[in-house]
Amino acid sequence: RLSEGQDLVAAMAPAAPEQGSQAAEGTDQNKDEMVVTAWEVQGKIDYNKLVDQFGSTLIDDALMKRIEAATVGKGNVQKLHRFLRRGIFFSHRDMNALLDCIEKGQPMYLYTGRGPSSSSMHLGHLIPFLFTKWLQDAFNVPLVIQMTDDEKFLFKGEYDPDEGDNLMHFANLTIENARDIIACEFDYNKTFFVFRFGLCGNHVPQYPSNLQGCDNKYCERNFRI
Repeated sequence: RLSEGQDLVAAMAPAAPEQGSQAAEGTDQNKDEMVVTAWEVQGKIDYNKLVDQFGSTLIDDALMKRIEAATVGKGNVQKLHRFLRRGIFFSHRDMNALLDCIEKGQPMYLYTGRGPSSSSMHLGHLIPFLFTKWLQDAFNVPLVIQMTDDEKFLFKGEYDPDEGDNLMHFANLTIENARDIIACEFDYNKTFFVFRFGLCGNHVPQYPSNLQGCDNKYCERNFRI
């Protein structure tokens, strides 16, 4: 009876696909699978799923009107940035909370950075800085740009027993990248660079008084508040 049962189960099982077609199906599935990381983007992109995975929120019409009122409405810029108008920047985190502070007249500042990995920045590197430039003009606020040269050295640095490490290579990349960033025409009097290697020496830059309200110990250590 056991043998009869096994034969019956085998007869009811669906026919196995040919090996070639099964491999092709698996390849197609892998090709369509969405993968978005800091190093690669592949597959069919589902932006709603992407927003959910990253924990952000879509920028809706109501938020766009609030941003426009806080920027264009105050006469700081003529119109919303094209990245917003065209939906290139389509989601956010805590933008409503930021606008609450602005509408109440509370001070704020912008913070971004760059991990130097090449001697020149390409267009993809510049996109966030171009938008940050507009944000600085639109909100008329200070900007802190942190250059994480030490982090790049820790991840990609090399050591030769005879010649030592290549730490200064990444320090020089920082200077070259800073020149590219400066070319975006940020406000000279409200833009402050933090060179992480510089914080280990005597070249500690000065920072705006707006930052003195920060309770974050990390800020106190890195920005000398």
